Amino acid sequence: MSHEATNWAIKQRGLKPTTKIVLWHLCDRFNPDYGCFPSQDRLAHDCEISRSTLNDHLGQLETLGLLRRVPRLDPVTKRQLPTRYILGFEPGFTPVDVVPCPEIGHGETPRAESPDSTDASAMEGQTDTLPCPDFGHGDCAGAVSDFSGTPCPENAESRVRISDTNPVREPLREPVKEEEGAQAREAISDEVFGALLDALGLDPAALPGWWQGWPPRLHVQRWRDELGLTESEIIAAAEASRQEHPEPPDGPKALDRAMQRAAGRKSEHTGGKRGKPKAPPAPPAPPISDPAAFYADLINSDRYLPVSAISNTMRDAMLARGLVTAERLRERGVR
Repeated sequence: MSHEATNWAIKQRGLKPTTKIVLWHLCDRFNPDYGCFPSQDRLAHDCEISRSTLNDHLGQLETLGLLRRVPRLDPVTKRQLPTRYILGFEPGFTPVDVVPCPEIGHGETPRAESPDSTDASAMEGQTDTLPCPDFGHGDCAGAVSDFSGTPCPENAESRVRISDTNPVREPLREPVKEEEGAQAREAISDEVFGALLDALGLDPAALPGWWQGWPPRLHVQRWRDELGLTESEIIAAAEASRQEHPEPPDGPKALDRAMQRAAGRKSEHTGGKRGKPKAPPAPPAPPISDPAAFYADLINSDRYLPVSAISNTMRDAMLARGLVTAERLRERGVR
């Protein structure tokens, strides 16, 4: 990090915000002793932009003469190393020459031709076309490493922006509507829907807005699936509604009440929903005419007997009549 470099980046004017952010992060990675050579992944992460956008802004900075990119290759493996960025404040900085436009010559510095400079110009042209011994610049014959042109599988994602996979694009709506319309046509056929329109007195060539498209077909499908009406019953209910109301309905929702009444009549005709038959009520218990005999039978059996069920009066009555014995009473817990 160099404060001098970041201060120089802040002082630059006339740049777009993202372009200035890229320049600032480049200067933030500048080392006074070794220079600036961050990888594109690191720089894109710092700027929070994609690599393709990063290269666009780097190209703008290079065009403005604020930096110069120098590609580097490993001298042994000939693999590409992180680019060396020479910033505008570094000693000996020279901006990249603007390539002239082949049609109008934009960017080319005009110069007067002279006989003496003709040979020199030819030599300069030959020199420019010679490949650079370090990077192979200007050599169109092939790669410096003599490897094939197949991309390296170790490279990261492509730097080229693919517009078809841009997540910012709005999704298409028309295919979705067409798919929903196809589902509605499969649910309610054109013949049934046309018969419904005829029963309501609607002209298929001049339908109101609420009867156009796939929504009314889905509405008719709900009459069939949720109310349990058949297609013929729906058409019959529409004809009955037409007799009561001569004017055609504006939309299918105006027929909801008529379809509900038709479903109610159908339910009444078929007996409605039958629940489980109720169990017959239990017969009433016979009255106890002889309490002493009743409790004596309970004591002499092994059935459950609450301790407080036998009063002293009832105990004495059962003993006096000989219905129970004192020993049996003690066994049953009656004292």
